[in-house]
Amino acid sequence: MDDHGSSSREIFHRIKPYLLMVALQFGAAGTYITSMATLSHGMNRYVLIVYRNAIAALVLAPFALIFERKIRPKMTLPIFLQIILLGFLEPIIDQGFAYLGMKYTSASFTSAIMNAVPSVTFLIAVIFRLERVKIKEVRSQAKVIGTVVSFSGALLMTLYKGPVIDLFWTRNTNHQSSSSSGGDSDKHWVLGTLFILIGCVAWSCFYVLQSITVKKYPAELSLSSLICLSGALQGTTLALVVERHGSAWAVGWDSRLLAPVYAGIVSSGITYYVQGLVMKTRGPVFVTAFNPLCMVIVTILGSIMLAEKIHLGSIVGGIIIAIGLYSVVWGKSKDYSNSQLSSSLLSSSSPPLPGAKGEAEQKLPLSNIAMSNTESTVVIAVNNSEQLQTHGKPHMFQH
Repeated sequence: MDDHGSSSREIFHRIKPYLLMVALQFGAAGTYITSMATLSHGMNRYVLIVYRNAIAALVLAPFALIFERKIRPKMTLPIFLQIILLGFLEPIIDQGFAYLGMKYTSASFTSAIMNAVPSVTFLIAVIFRLERVKIKEVRSQAKVIGTVVSFSGALLMTLYKGPVIDLFWTRNTNHQSSSSSGGDSDKHWVLGTLFILIGCVAWSCFYVLQSITVKKYPAELSLSSLICLSGALQGTTLALVVERHGSAWAVGWDSRLLAPVYAGIVSSGITYYVQGLVMKTRGPVFVTAFNPLCMVIVTILGSIMLAEKIHLGSIVGGIIIAIGLYSVVWGKSKDYSNSQLSSSLLSSSSPPLPGAKGEAEQKLPLSNIAMSNTESTVVIAVNNSEQLQTHGKPHMFQH
């Protein structure tokens, strides 16, 4: 009985990161829908950013104070500056340009373009040596091919519409969709795409920097609330400069209230916390690899709630993205399995060296970089001879 319970817990522990990331994509899809609705009703995007992050900070702060009061690390100047930068990258640049691009295009278009995040994150992680690529290994080939395939599927879904697929829940909304889509030619699609891509790059940089900061400040709730607070304060300054009419800050019992509350709790608060948990063991590429699922969900929900049409290109692109997604996640799962096996062999066969800092550095995933307090980067890698290599180079994110 005990063996069965232990086996069940082990299985749940293995699949928990996958379940968490899939759940986050459903939450993110709801954010696209509610945000598009409130922006269409005239809410200022900067005000939406402020409310969204302020609500997220207020929701997370009590939990951080209660559950992390004994484990919260000491705040240092480098960590503080990284939190300020995180609050600028995601809440300000990413959300600001994504909302602006969404106003010029649509919710489904924005979610499709945002699928460039896994590819950009993978490239940034490789440049900053947070992700190891050995092109001769099958798992590295799977990650490279998977990111390219996912991005290709997103491009296909964006550039090729094809005939409309008449589904049972869209038959009564075709007339409404036709009348609302007549103004598509008047939208600034190129400019909107450029804005969304700027947000996409900022989002990728946020993922990479967050994966570094969470290792130096391993209090996920506190870190998430501080990021949201930083974004709210910076957003307030920007909003007061851009929007000087008091009526722009007014909310009511409609989408102007639902969008910031939902986005603040789900997409900013819960998402930051769950991403931090998963990144500690799986890295930033694993997290961003699930983003293409959000596009498929937004397309379906958009057709139901926003009366958007579903085209053949969306279905074909979704299938291609799912293939690329599976390839990337498979490669990351092999990295994780090998890192667990290698660290187990090292801890069981090698006695601790005198003066060693502990076992924490030996148990890190192979695709991650651990940063020490002496401003040196310890890269843990296991090659064919299962040796440890230590490089004493200053980390480029150290201040």
